[in-house]
Amino acid sequence: MTLRETFERGAKAAARFTGHPLCFCLAVGVVLLWLLSGPVFGFSDTWQLIINTGTTIVTFLMVFLIQNSQNRDAAAVQIKLDELIRATLKAENALLDLEELDEDTQERFRRRYEALAKKARRLSGRSRRGGSADVGADAPGSDAEPSPPGGGASTPT
Repeated sequence: MTLRETFERGAKAAARFTGHPLCFCLAVGVVLLWLLSGPVFGFSDTWQLIINTGTTIVTFLMVFLIQNSQNRDAAAVQIKLDELIRATLKAENALLDLEELDEDTQERFRRRYEALAKKARRLSGRSRRGGSADVGADAPGSDAEPSPPGGGASTPT
């Protein structure tokens, strides 16, 4: 087993364990044990240093475990979203791997979809009064395939 596989396996196991209520109870137990031991050690600097050092080490290690867990979750969500976009007939395939595009391109997409949302809200208010709720050809899911910001065309599935 490679170092990476070993880390991933250990990180997954640690994330499952630390997210379990039993782990929380163990942590509370350690803190209570530390508090109860205070009178024995005269609430000394060493007694305080023990809990400070222990919590610092645990916090330091947990940062990496949490980041690893979030990275795996975010990657899985992105893959699932990409598959939904790819498999949806009228979806805009230019949105696949949107997270990999530069910030300016992402901002153009965001502004475009913000404008579509405003138009849809405006038209849906009109439809409640008897107008049409059709947002037009630029709306995702409409008959016309929208073009992504920058003038390119969506790739059909």
